[in-house]
Amino acid sequence: METAHYPLSSPESYIRVQTSYYKRCRQPTVQGEFTECWIPWSTETLRQDLSRQQIRKIRKYDGFCCVPSHLHHQEAVGNFYNLYHPLDWQPVEGPCPQTLHFLRHIFGEQYELGLDYLTLLYQSPTQHLPVLCLVSRERKTGKTTFLNLLKLIFGRNVTFNGNSDFRSQFNSDWMNMLLIAVDEVLLGHREDSEKIKNLSTARTAKIEAKGKDRRETEFFGKFIFCSNNEENFLLIEPTETRYWVRKVPVLEQENIHLLRQMRQEIPHFLHYLLLRPLSVPQGLSRMWFSEKQLRTDALLRVMQGSRNKVETEILLLLKELFEATGDELLHFTNRDILELLKRHMPRLSRQQVRQVLQQDWGLVPAPNSHSYQTYLYNVQGELYQVRLTGRYYTICQDWIRQKFDECG
Repeated sequence: METAHYPLSSPESYIRVQTSYYKRCRQPTVQGEFTECWIPWSTETLRQDLSRQQIRKIRKYDGFCCVPSHLHHQEAVGNFYNLYHPLDWQPVEGPCPQTLHFLRHIFGEQYELGLDYLTLLYQSPTQHLPVLCLVSRERKTGKTTFLNLLKLIFGRNVTFNGNSDFRSQFNSDWMNMLLIAVDEVLLGHREDSEKIKNLSTARTAKIEAKGKDRRETEFFGKFIFCSNNEENFLLIEPTETRYWVRKVPVLEQENIHLLRQMRQEIPHFLHYLLLRPLSVPQGLSRMWFSEKQLRTDALLRVMQGSRNKVETEILLLLKELFEATGDELLHFTNRDILELLKRHMPRLSRQQVRQVLQQDWGLVPAPNSHSYQTYLYNVQGELYQVRLTGRYYTICQDWIRQKFDECG
């Protein structure tokens, strides 16, 4: 974006942080604009650019910090230079019909929550917010346009990551960003989802750059993901409360000038965000919005797609047992489940069953071995009742129904 320009020989073009010098440069973009950046500058080159008297006037700082604020931005906080970038816009009263119409398309029946999300981003950038995921199998829905709009509004405080960036140990390029956006996200590994979950509510995190030691930094970033995969782009567990997944419909009418029109409305839109009252005036959770408000049909589909195959098969088996027997309670051990599923999953191990029942579902077996009644299949595939002895689990029909309700 366009920024203030300092002449080459001006001391204002340079800063000294600790023992290193940096020069403020204007890097051209393919759009014909300029973006401001700080480039390390050697002492020898500095002496060629400035006189000794001018070098004495260069501003000196003890270090860098990153303190986000859009309403009261400070270039320096104490004697530390602030790396958080001020916005390129000032709020100005005026209409913003194209922007509001587009946001109504993106957020649909949750339009007011969507405006709350953007209001909090603008007014309270350190507030934790849910991981926003926009999904749709169809093209021309406006998902990417929404990311580009956020980039226009928040400028250099927004970064676009690839899937591989989350798996890299080097993260210094995005750890101090307000928004970390990924278009066409596909992070199906459990370690990916754990990393995103932990960062979404973290106050501090480790930052690492090539050739430098890891250090701790305050983390205030928010994640926004877009995907054409509606079910398996990310692992989201049924009990998870940190995600907001929205299915975005196809735009009723394509407007190739929409982004340019919304860009012209940004000062008016910021004024609108500054004055509008929040529909959720007080935070209902650590992510501001309540679990009920974020629980969409699109989220439930992702939760269902995130279940591992073993868990899904056990869940379906127990549901079928309740329906076939009419019992209110079922008793079974890990070995019983293994026997019941061996026709469909011959390579299933007792450890896999135990992982689902105890670690994923939190079931606790009886403390001692007792006699119990359960069911097995005979060679004809028919259920028959047996009495066995062991440390068994007990579940009821309502528990199974709740498990299915959690994932729609």
